[in-house]
Amino acid sequence: MKFVTCSAALLVGTALAGMPSAVFAAESEAGAEATGGNAGDESANSIIVTSQKIEQRAVDVPITLSVQTGERMRELGVTDIGELSNYVPGLNVQVQSANNPGFVIRGITSDSGSAQQGPRVTLYYNGVDISRSRGAYQGLYDLDRIEVVKGPQATLFGTAATIGAISLVSAKPQPGVSAEVTGAYGNLDAYRVEGFVNAGNDVLAGRIAWQWKKRDGYIENLAPGQDDLYAQDQLGLRGSLRYTPTSDFTADLTFTYDRQRNSGTPFLSKNLGSTSVDGLYDAAYLGGSPYSAEVLGSDKLGLDRDVYDGNLTLAWDFADGWNFTTVNGYRHFDALEVFDADGSAAWYLEFAERAKGWQASHEGRFTYSDDQWRASFGWNYFIEDSYQYVPMSSELGTYLQCSANVIPGLGCVAPDNSVPAASATGLLTGGAYSAVPYSSWYKNEGRNQSWSMFGDVSWKPAPALELTAGARVLIEKRRSGYSAYQPDAPVYGQPLLPLVDTDGQTFYARKSYAAVLPRFNALYHLTPSLNLYATISEGRRSPVVQLSAAAGPVADLDLIKSETVWNYEAGIKGSVGMFSGSLGVYYDKYSNFQVSVLDATTGVARTESAGSASNLGVEAELEARFTDWLSAFGNVGFISGGIDDKESNGVYAGDQFRLQPKWQWAAGFNLNLPLTRNTSLFLTPSVTYRSKIYFEIPNKDAISQGPVTLVNLRGGVSLMEGKFRIAGYARNLTDKKYLLDAGNTGGSFGYPTFIPAEPRTYGIEITARY
Repeated sequence: MKFVTCSAALLVGTALAGMPSAVFAAESEAGAEATGGNAGDESANSIIVTSQKIEQRAVDVPITLSVQTGERMRELGVTDIGELSNYVPGLNVQVQSANNPGFVIRGITSDSGSAQQGPRVTLYYNGVDISRSRGAYQGLYDLDRIEVVKGPQATLFGTAATIGAISLVSAKPQPGVSAEVTGAYGNLDAYRVEGFVNAGNDVLAGRIAWQWKKRDGYIENLAPGQDDLYAQDQLGLRGSLRYTPTSDFTADLTFTYDRQRNSGTPFLSKNLGSTSVDGLYDAAYLGGSPYSAEVLGSDKLGLDRDVYDGNLTLAWDFADGWNFTTVNGYRHFDALEVFDADGSAAWYLEFAERAKGWQASHEGRFTYSDDQWRASFGWNYFIEDSYQYVPMSSELGTYLQCSANVIPGLGCVAPDNSVPAASATGLLTGGAYSAVPYSSWYKNEGRNQSWSMFGDVSWKPAPALELTAGARVLIEKRRSGYSAYQPDAPVYGQPLLPLVDTDGQTFYARKSYAAVLPRFNALYHLTPSLNLYATISEGRRSPVVQLSAAAGPVADLDLIKSETVWNYEAGIKGSVGMFSGSLGVYYDKYSNFQVSVLDATTGVARTESAGSASNLGVEAELEARFTDWLSAFGNVGFISGGIDDKESNGVYAGDQFRLQPKWQWAAGFNLNLPLTRNTSLFLTPSVTYRSKIYFEIPNKDAISQGPVTLVNLRGGVSLMEGKFRIAGYARNLTDKKYLLDAGNTGGSFGYPTFIPAEPRTYGIEITARY
């Protein structure tokens, strides 16, 4: 990572920065690297981006976008992608676990684990789509920047960018020799070690980066043999090569390995056991199943996840004004998560999820530019093959008692964590059986392919005016598979879950679709550093080939139409004197809005159409650079929208979007005060706010979280011209208690569970660089 001055980093952090293929001006990058980050003359207008497939100033891109550089995230103390969203208006990221992240742009969520359902927020890693939920989580280390583009961007980034895209761009190898290592220690016995080693010349350079994070769980687990909940053990490794035999050709090859060995998610119950007495932020009793290793795959709650990623990008300037770039990627993920869905000591709803899959993609594009015209055109092929396997373990009498209260007055789980329901089998069978184990599973599969061609043309009819039109033409083939093992329970004579056993068969369904997705932009230069922009674009979430089984057994196919949205947006971006920033207003109109809901009887997620929906919002970002060593920043987002309140939308009418706050803002300042020629003092306090959110649709106040205000702080001293740095940090300084999520699988059985968010964390970190 590069150390840069507070003013430069915060300027880059406004909406005046790039997109997935953005690059900084060479002199800014080289200057920051050579001086340890003292690029004090950098301004927003010096940032060069290629978001429209051609190099141009960021201020000239007629799209609403926000960028956080690696150094900016360090200044704010951001070490996880879930923390990032506190500082980007219109973005919320909910990391229930590394296996189940939820990405929300302008109130629209993408977090389904089903292999049959497509995402609606694109996550990019070095220019390649990694949006499949179970493979999307990525460690944040040695990043050049994270970019968030808002509004439908299918023309530029593919159909998964229904309402926006998030792009993670790793730091690239540079000529010369450099290295950095950071060690941190904090409360909860938290360790973090990360860094990089870079070596090479103008022709060939390599870089190795790593991050290891380990932390105790912050919810004590009273169950014997189980770890405390929400402990972390995460490792990330990345190797990169850059080959530049001539000034006209660059090849980048990157390999990444990401691993999690985290303890269980704290699905806590308000109705069952100790958490209903001591509160949701104290000790819990989540024990799982005695057959957990045999049925669920592990004897302990938690996540075991491995992700392998490879990327090859080639760029060739083959003629004046012409460039050809090809981006190629492969990603493989394999994750097993065991969880206690009832949130109690009962052997009741014990589940696991095994998610495994791979994806590959290839894109080629030509770009052209002269004084009056800019154009890009190309093609893309994407394929993914994955499955979601969900086994369940329970005990017959406990399940019947807790689900249906078959013995009135017996109860399910007592406040002292004893389980009266465990005696139900003996009572129901007259002592013939004391316990009857039961297990079942279901599996959904998805093999999805897409072929697309895209093009964009920009024309300057006058020096101050630029008009752009583009479109992506798409053909996709979707194949869904489904199988289930739901045997009759001994004694009871029927399955516990109301799912149909497929009798050893796997059902398949195949459908093909086509679409054309356009965009239109206009940009007007008020001054060389201040622009007006407007855009109209269409987004689309793929149809869902939703396959399950009906009695027979026979295939039960439910085709959910594609979700479409038209986005209308206008704004202003640029800089005037000491101020820089952006202001945008947008309106989104959805047709056939897709929602994921948990079936009230099976606990299985399914997709439904909620009808029409709309969004009206405002987003603003502002940075004030008072001096070379002091700047302040602030941003705000407002959303008024949700499912349209009309009778045809049924039970969803009038609902607010899931995980959508109406208001979101952040503010702070960045001090980087020189004390001597080689020493400086730095301090970055910040405050973030998010208004009430609902965790489910249809909305329920019991499954919601009220407004949350968080205070974060990071500060310390930089020595030896930035080669040595000591910092202290605190997140959630006031120890605000709030919920990360609620409802979940337990809610479908009448026992919603609640996940407490991270409490106050603090510590010290030391960085050395060469």
